[in-house]
Amino acid sequence: MGENTENTVVLGHGSGGIMMRRMIDELFFAAYGNDVLASGDDAAILPAPAEGQKLAFSTDSFVITPLFFPGGDIGRLAVCGTVNDVSTSGASPFAISCGFILEEGFSLESLRRICASMAQTAREAGVRIVTGDTKVVERGHADGVFINTAGIGAIDKGMQLSGANCRMGDAVLVSGTIGDHGIAIMSARNNLGFEAKVESDAAPLNHLVAHVLEVAPQTRCFRDPTRGGLASTLNEFAGQSGVDILIKEDAVPVRPPVEGACEMLGLDVFQVANEGKMVCVVAADEAEAALRAMQSEPYGKDAAIIGEVVAAKDPSFPKVYVQNGFGGRRILDMLVSEQLPRIC
Repeated sequence: MGENTENTVVLGHGSGGIMMRRMIDELFFAAYGNDVLASGDDAAILPAPAEGQKLAFSTDSFVITPLFFPGGDIGRLAVCGTVNDVSTSGASPFAISCGFILEEGFSLESLRRICASMAQTAREAGVRIVTGDTKVVERGHADGVFINTAGIGAIDKGMQLSGANCRMGDAVLVSGTIGDHGIAIMSARNNLGFEAKVESDAAPLNHLVAHVLEVAPQTRCFRDPTRGGLASTLNEFAGQSGVDILIKEDAVPVRPPVEGACEMLGLDVFQVANEGKMVCVVAADEAEAALRAMQSEPYGKDAAIIGEVVAAKDPSFPKVYVQNGFGGRRILDMLVSEQLPRIC
């Protein structure tokens, strides 16, 4: 008995022929078509940035399971992840690509939901999906759908953000509560059924980053603490700059259900993945302005100043320390192994 080509992906959808053309028109173009994408060419032709600007370019692949989860889905995650990666350089993202690897038998209705989610998220971020690719593999050779996205953004002249810029006395900020995405995925995947619902924080943060840069021109760096969580991001900053970083545990915003889940599962919330948060290091005298800018944005209302950059006790081995409410300190290490595979 043959596949129902009206409801599921079949190998013909990846053939380059009529079936593929129909799927592109009826799903992808219908969801996020624009004049650049509609040209049908193999390369998107985009306006050059203004004179003196540079380009930021980033790519990422998304293999998350489950594909739909509380607070988002693989499509929203793909757009947010790439928009945020480009934004960490101080760039204004304006275009992204999207490549689909589809498994034979995957539901076309699910694909339509993913495309609609990507379209809505791209509109929210103010970017366009301008080029793409589709491949179909045999049943059992994928897991429904994998997505690769790449993004491009324009960086204004003089912008030099880097994790190597941190200086002693700088303030460390986070744009909101940590650990939401990782716990949401664990809960959805394993039917943990926490008493309070935990949703992914997946969100595009380019507008938040731009607002911070407007009021805090001495911003040193941004980074989105995805896999490895806040711990990995802070250790990366410390290593790049040759400094120590001191974080006040009580200052780090964590939702009570996430904190409770981490305690139950034996996880360090600082190492749990996020998909809609930004860590920022700024000059101390601009910290309050940066904080107000974050808190004025829809995805930054829980932002907080969580610590500072301090001199390295051992410059050859920079460390991150967490200080609790009683003054005790512990070293915050990077995550050693995969805490949860297929998290993004």
